[in-house]
Amino acid sequence: MSYPEPRYDGDTGLTEATFRPAGHQPEVTYASGGTAQYLATGELTRGQFGLYRWEMAATPGGPGPHFHRTISESFFVLAGTVQLYDGIRWTAATAGDFLFVPEGGIHAFRNDDGPASMLILFAPGAPREDYFETLARVGRGLVMTEEEKTAFYLRHDTYWT
Repeated sequence: MSYPEPRYDGDTGLTEATFRPAGHQPEVTYASGGTAQYLATGELTRGQFGLYRWEMAATPGGPGPHFHRTISESFFVLAGTVQLYDGIRWTAATAGDFLFVPEGGIHAFRNDDGPASMLILFAPGAPREDYFETLARVGRGLVMTEEEKTAFYLRHDTYWT
C-alpha cells in the first residue's frame, strides 16, 4: 500500500477547510426523534467519503440486513449500545467499538437498548442525503409503491438480503 497520486500540486497550500460547530442543528429528524447530521457529504469531500453522525432515539429501530455494491460503510459507536450485524452475527457495540463493512458486505444496525449515537462513514462519498431524507418522509407518512421502493433502493445502492 502506498500513498495515492497527488491531488494537489501547488506549493503554498490551500485555505479551504470547513468547520462545523458542535451545536449545529441536525439536517434530518426522524419521526422516532432520532437525527442525522451531515458532517462531511460526498459533495463536500469531492467524492472521497461521506461522514454522518447518527443519533438514535430511545425507540428501537434500524435497517435490516443489506449490502452496497459501490460503497464501503464504517460504524464508530460514540455512546449507548448499538447492535451491529457483520453478516454473520449481531454484536452489542458500545462507545469506542468500530465495524468496517467492505463493498458487498452484508450489514445492519439497531438500537434495541435505548438512545445511542454513532458515526457512519461511506467511502467513496455517495450522495446519501436523499436516502436519509426520503426515509424520514416515509416515517412521517410518505407512501411509495413497490415499484417506487425498488427504484429508490436501486438508486441508492441498497440491496436487501
